[in-house]
Amino acid sequence: MKKSLLNSEDHLYLQVADGLEKMIADEVLRIGDKLPSVRVLSEEYGISMGTAFQAYYHLEGRGLIESRPKSGYYVRFNHKRFPQLPTVSTPDTLSHDVSVKEMIASIYRDIVSAEVINLALAVPDASLLPTAKINKSVVYAIRHAKDHCINYENTQGNLELRQQVAKLSFNWGGKIKPDEIVITSGCLDAMTLCLKAVTKDGDTVAVECPNYFGVYQAIESIGLKVIEISSDPVSGIDLNAVEKAIKKSKVKAVVCIPNFNNPLGSCMPDENKMKLVEIISRYEIPLIEDDIYGELYFGKSRPKTCKYYDKKGLVMHCSSLSKSLAPGYRIGWAMPGKYVEQVKHLKRIQSISNPTLTQVAIAHFLKNGRFEYHLKNLRKALHTQSLRYVQAIIKYFPADTKVSRPHGGFSLWVELNKKADTFKLRTEAIKQGISIVPGKIFSANCNYSNCLRISFGKPWNEDIDYGIMMLGKLIKKMI
Repeated sequence: MKKSLLNSEDHLYLQVADGLEKMIADEVLRIGDKLPSVRVLSEEYGISMGTAFQAYYHLEGRGLIESRPKSGYYVRFNHKRFPQLPTVSTPDTLSHDVSVKEMIASIYRDIVSAEVINLALAVPDASLLPTAKINKSVVYAIRHAKDHCINYENTQGNLELRQQVAKLSFNWGGKIKPDEIVITSGCLDAMTLCLKAVTKDGDTVAVECPNYFGVYQAIESIGLKVIEISSDPVSGIDLNAVEKAIKKSKVKAVVCIPNFNNPLGSCMPDENKMKLVEIISRYEIPLIEDDIYGELYFGKSRPKTCKYYDKKGLVMHCSSLSKSLAPGYRIGWAMPGKYVEQVKHLKRIQSISNPTLTQVAIAHFLKNGRFEYHLKNLRKALHTQSLRYVQAIIKYFPADTKVSRPHGGFSLWVELNKKADTFKLRTEAIKQGISIVPGKIFSANCNYSNCLRISFGKPWNEDIDYGIMMLGKLIKKMI
């Protein structure tokens, strides 16, 4: 492959690195094989020595190759070494009450501690975020916005911000107008408003399982019952199970995370999203779609959303910038379709409006801060981190450990031997200064007692390596 065959869309070193990574994945280059010298690689691809070094540095950072002093570069990891995938969930399909409040409260007591090696929080490390540019946007907002951001903002949200969010929808093929968007305090707030808009106390909703524990908290706070729907670690929610639940029970809404589910990491194929929308449209049931991880894909293109296939306004699309730009700014949104007036009314009762300063600042950043450039770098960092974390789990955890293989997002779903109790593991891990999230809190029915979520939002370093090593020791001792 010569330079003339390389396109100009990506940096040359990334194209070279991708080609080598494919050769490693296909076992053209096997573990232990020596790679061409930097000089030979430079000549073979028609690139500079500096570009060749960058390609090797990139692969080394992902843990795929290693440098040996005075010897060169060697292959150290192959994707075929990935552990088995976690088993498909089989939750109880009966409608039941939700009770996760006490369990989550006990975990949140230490989940945000600065004193621990945090493998629990599914947020990007501050070092991966464009803090200086966001700060400039805050200063701009204070100096130039009307009344210096002191007064209430529009209940539906700052107009400029809604315009920028509408533009973001172009990434998944959306044609959303600013007046179809309601700005919220994060994605969970958006989902809670949507749930309230289409249900009443005692109603039943179908929820993909496992699912983000905050969703269960929201459902419990509204007084709803749940039917948990099984989910595949690769392809997501079981569509047959969704339709069976709708036929069997009076389901008032369906809740799922189609793109890079938290905690499974699964991503529904686009054809499955279209089929899911067909199902809910047939029964006139709203679908509350959590797309908070949609922009954090590791592949070449962004996966579509369920909202893309919505023709009746039944898909209530929710997202935020908490996982991609500014967690503490609490900027989220709902695109509630035909229910937009109900959501606006509920927001007016609940909070009147969101803080003006953060809305104006983020609107300015989205317009001027090269958000897509930031996302490209963040995706690359997260993909690299996911590989390093998986390699450490392979190295330190028991051989029968099963791990998900996400193509986006922040989370690894780890399934241990049936003898393991990850709630007890969490207690022992905290004693060692390590924070994890046990699998039980991702289900209302307390399934997944031998599973845990490990988040790879922090860049790989010696502390992370030590934390995963210690977890491995605790697990081996437990089983």
